[in-house]
Amino acid sequence: MKGITCVTLCVYTACLMLATSRALDGSGLDASAEQYLSRRNAEVARDANKMSLASWAYDCNLTETNKQTMMALQNENAAKSKSEWEQWKLLKWDEKWNQTTDPNLRRQLKQFSVQGMSALPSDKFSNLSEITADMVATYSTAHVDMCVELQNESVCDLNLEPELTQLLDQVRDYNVLTEAWVRWRDASGKRVRNNFLEYVQLSNEAARLNGFSDMSEMWLDPYESPSFQSDIEKIWQEVKPLYEQLHAYVRRKLREEYGANHVNLTGPIPASILGNMWAQSWGGIYDLVQPFPNKPTLDVTAAMKSQGYTAKKMFELADKFYTELNLIAMPASFWEKSVLTKPPSVDMVCHASAWDFYDGQDFRIKMCTDITMDDLFTIHHEMGHIEYYLHYKDQPYVFRSGANPGFHEAVGDSLALSVRTPKHLHKIGLLEQIVDDEESDINFLMKVALDKVTFLPFGYLIDKYRWRVFSGNITAQDLNCEWWNMRYELQGLKPPVQRSEEDFDPGAKYHVVADVPYIR
Repeated sequence: MKGITCVTLCVYTACLMLATSRALDGSGLDASAEQYLSRRNAEVARDANKMSLASWAYDCNLTETNKQTMMALQNENAAKSKSEWEQWKLLKWDEKWNQTTDPNLRRQLKQFSVQGMSALPSDKFSNLSEITADMVATYSTAHVDMCVELQNESVCDLNLEPELTQLLDQVRDYNVLTEAWVRWRDASGKRVRNNFLEYVQLSNEAARLNGFSDMSEMWLDPYESPSFQSDIEKIWQEVKPLYEQLHAYVRRKLREEYGANHVNLTGPIPASILGNMWAQSWGGIYDLVQPFPNKPTLDVTAAMKSQGYTAKKMFELADKFYTELNLIAMPASFWEKSVLTKPPSVDMVCHASAWDFYDGQDFRIKMCTDITMDDLFTIHHEMGHIEYYLHYKDQPYVFRSGANPGFHEAVGDSLALSVRTPKHLHKIGLLEQIVDDEESDINFLMKVALDKVTFLPFGYLIDKYRWRVFSGNITAQDLNCEWWNMRYELQGLKPPVQRSEEDFDPGAKYHVVADVPYIR
């Protein structure tokens, strides 16, 4: 009995010592991780603040001086990132980050476990930065030299925002729409084709240096789902029958408007006649396809203009919307530093965007606001991003982003969805009356479908196309041909005129030239 007791005691003591040792090791590793992350988060937040300020200055004023300032800071931050990556490996965090016991610390370390674009040699990183900046500048300064009647005025120098956007939305002359559609692509996408190919090559090199097969794999890594692409395809196949019914209905209505010479009842729809430069949403042609045109209009643009709406008033209305939901009011700095309208004689990136400057205090929106219902909805969407920023501003830097890349857009869209309802538009005085009957409900649902259902295949297209380019499935010899094959397959659309490989129509979309993933 004594022998057994002694053996048992020895085994128990050994197990206790081992457990204590492991606990101490885990505790020690967690303490080291906490110390490392405290320093790293603070340093990266400071660098991100400086980088955001420089990027903001360039986006708001596309001068060569601002571009060089931004690029110099990008190169400086890349050098810091390289140095930090060497320190990461020296401290062996690449081997032990997933051994920490605290899941919060482990998650933070995981976020730092990919070096990113700074893995490129410094000369190639600088080249990639300049290529991307140049593509964005080409897109943002593109304009079309043609004369049209817009809002009872003759306009001859057309920027994307607001003139070309208004033209695609309001004009119903097939030839004018075709000319504007072609000329925009000549002025934007066609001019960045070679830059885009070099961008793909350098992006893939960076991805491989980070341990990915190509940039598409690196883009999808934050979703943490090995079946992400097949999951998206499955969801699309579930939604596709609804889209096809909507497509067929719209096609018949467009046939009535433009005739059999332009719209074939069994073929694809010309992409130029759907009320939007990219045919990504079709709300611009609601007047042509409204199921019950005898019912009151749901477009409140005219009411906004007659009531003297300004960009500032539209933003104040959105701020009130969020505070009435018991969310956070926009801080004073937001109103002081945001750019709400395009200054005269200044080239800037007009694509609406919400900005976090990573100091917990500075949040802004940049937008070339036009007094339209669509822009009112966009403002609510962008302010939804700011609300998300405000709610996680006290998190460590590495957690100051969406839980995955899709969260931000989902938050922005979900919070703003009720803004579209007739009830809300009536409440804020933009709809005189609410007609509560089945026909009005169907009209409203059609308007939502034209904006939301039609967007689904386009949102899928923009990234599925780039995934295939990054993976080499689409080569330099068929960049534009495959683009239109995919548009036909996913959206049931065709170009209004013959296209060739001298064109690069994907480059006429901001997110493609700006290196911004879209599936989110």
